[in-house]
Amino acid sequence: MTKKILKSGVSRRTFVAGTAASAAALAASNFGFPHIAKAAENVKIGLIHPATGFLAYPGGQLRYGAQLAIGDINKAGGIKSLAGAQIEALLGDSQTKPQIGAAEVEKMHEAGVHAISGCYQSAVGLAASAAAAKYNIPFSIDVGVSDKLVQRGLKNVFRMADGYGRIASAAATNLGAINKAAGSPAKTVAIVHEESEFGTGTAKLMNKYLSEQGFEVLETIKHANPTRNFDNIALRIKAMKADIVMPINYPGEYVLLARTLRQQKVDFAASYSVLGGGFNFKFVKDLPQIAENMIDVNHWYDPKSSAGRALRKRVEADGKFFTFEVYLAYLSIAFLADGFERAGSTDPAAVNEALKNSTLDPMFMPYGPTKMYDGQNIGSRAVAIQAQKGDVQIISPAEYASAKAVFPRSKA
Repeated sequence: MTKKILKSGVSRRTFVAGTAASAAALAASNFGFPHIAKAAENVKIGLIHPATGFLAYPGGQLRYGAQLAIGDINKAGGIKSLAGAQIEALLGDSQTKPQIGAAEVEKMHEAGVHAISGCYQSAVGLAASAAAAKYNIPFSIDVGVSDKLVQRGLKNVFRMADGYGRIASAAATNLGAINKAAGSPAKTVAIVHEESEFGTGTAKLMNKYLSEQGFEVLETIKHANPTRNFDNIALRIKAMKADIVMPINYPGEYVLLARTLRQQKVDFAASYSVLGGGFNFKFVKDLPQIAENMIDVNHWYDPKSSAGRALRKRVEADGKFFTFEVYLAYLSIAFLADGFERAGSTDPAAVNEALKNSTLDPMFMPYGPTKMYDGQNIGSRAVAIQAQKGDVQIISPAEYASAKAVFPRSKA
């Protein structure tokens, strides 16, 4: 294992006032907790992500987003109620394996970690957060959609972004509305999902909700992680003549499946993914013809938010793509920092209580006010997004929409 402590974790050269102001406001909040007049000790937050293996790219994006937030909070004065304590990052590599994610928690506990953010994969998050629960370490899920994460009665586990239960329901309802508005051209669906808790759980829910919307699921096809060839799956979809292809998988497999469907000349009305890990600005830029008119229901930032636009500008100035991993990791760290600020302590019980009662402004996300219920922020939501003319547009819900849906897709 490589363990490294970062004092700030981010380059200053691209600092932009917009998100700096948000970080300053966050760091300054106290909400009536007493000021602790003593020498500041660093607050240690562990970051557990897949830094190596087939998910190294999204893992790196998460780590970058978390370090960006840490740098902003430290520059804004640190945790004010703890005499300006600076945040340190302890870095852990899950290697995409649940048992290693749990082992990283044990090592971080020995190093005196005060909170943890992670882990991208739901299966890893389940193992790691359970390990953290033994010590009551506050654990913020940055990315991980399984609702099992917040349904185990663990008082130390929190998630700002939505889970697959409500996302799947909204995805099916939205698809039904889009299809009806177009004259109901689509009637059948082929689901292609990855094999772990994330893909399997989401696919099961989609079968239920699609049926309620009047769609027939012709087949639900599971694939391994990683998968390097989708030819057979593409040919199966081509033979069944499904109207809609619904991918539910991680970035590499998402992109490869999309490529293969085009190479095999599979004809369908729409690609409508749910939590498609590879649908982002990078995909749209790298493969514009393939991406055009593809739809995904996922976490996305609010482009109407000045804080969201400023953060995107900073990230892109750093040569990074503004993927959901970046801003969800940023939000996860902001959430933990706000908990320490309001608790005025690093005591796990006090911090968990503060997080439980969070009212943190979600800043750059299309959310309502933060409200925790059994560790889940029920003010959060996913949105439907579509690649249109080389850009990504929100097509639902209406209050955040920047364009109307193109459905069925253009076959140019």
